[in-house]
Amino acid sequence: MSAPPVTLDLLADPVSLTAALVDVPSVSGNEEALADAVQAALASQAPHLELLRSGQAVLARTRLGRPRRVLLAGHLDTVPIADNVPSRRDGATLYGCGTSDMKSGVAVMTHLAAALTEPAHDVTLVLYDCEEIESARNGLGRLEREHRDWLEADLALLGEPTSGQVEAGCQGTLRVVARTEGRRAHSARSWLGENAIHAAAPVLARLAAYEAREVDIDGCRYREGLQAVKIAGGVAGNVVPDVCEVTVNFRFAPDRSLDDARAHVADVLAGFALTETDAAPGALPGLGAPAAAGFVAATGTTPVAKYGWTDVARFAALGIPALNFGPGDPNLAHTREESVPVGAIVEACDVLRIYLTHA
Repeated sequence: MSAPPVTLDLLADPVSLTAALVDVPSVSGNEEALADAVQAALASQAPHLELLRSGQAVLARTRLGRPRRVLLAGHLDTVPIADNVPSRRDGATLYGCGTSDMKSGVAVMTHLAAALTEPAHDVTLVLYDCEEIESARNGLGRLEREHRDWLEADLALLGEPTSGQVEAGCQGTLRVVARTEGRRAHSARSWLGENAIHAAAPVLARLAAYEAREVDIDGCRYREGLQAVKIAGGVAGNVVPDVCEVTVNFRFAPDRSLDDARAHVADVLAGFALTETDAAPGALPGLGAPAAAGFVAATGTTPVAKYGWTDVARFAALGIPALNFGPGDPNLAHTREESVPVGAIVEACDVLRIYLTHA
């Protein structure tokens, strides 16, 4: 017997809405129940919005003819649940999977899209699927390919956890595998072989000695990082291994292009066979755009660099200024103890409401 449909009250306070969103499990690839609930709630509670359903993504927008359009974007999915659903409230803190990353941000944006029938800016709400897994399945990429017109905006705000600060741009990411080879032999006669794991020692030595670059862009300080994140080698406890693979991740400042990043890693690891397994460009802060500057002014905060990759990079590639802004704490994202202060949800909602209702 299937579970009864979930009913969401979008016009309730955003704290209650956050809890309700958390209580609907939506691990990447399994967002259908939550997408259905959000779509039904928007259809019944926000008749001023035009709706679109695409896979497990739900989109809504006003058509008021305002001179500026603001896109509010958030992902519906979470990482796997760690015994932290349903949500629970303990004093001034709400706990549960996705409270920080990023159902509190989704709650704030969805609540305001439904509640503000006459905003000063036209508003587009984009709630999408599969952000927490491989890039090829990201719902925002699918929307770009199939419904590009819905992504048109003068400013995109991503509800990623930023503790209520504006985090501008994002780092790019490049992942490569450095492979070393040897010759297999019995470990009792090791002189007859060549140990591929030992041959990887220079790779690790170069990474350990690497000095990360720091760069200031539009007043935001980005620090790069080049790290070994995985190592694999060996076939048995009595065999000299003939292959070793070290996975290396380069997080680079957005003033580098992907080709620049590739060239840099190839230079650092010169002499080793490298295979690229993942790559995504970063996004410049874009704080000079009028819409972005206006939002920063509305928050009353000083923007900081975004460490990590977010979908602001997708909007930047489309020529749309984009910023990260959400109530969650990024340091708590994906943890068993994931939580969000109730006050942070209220404050983020107030800031965004002021921006959306003042031209």
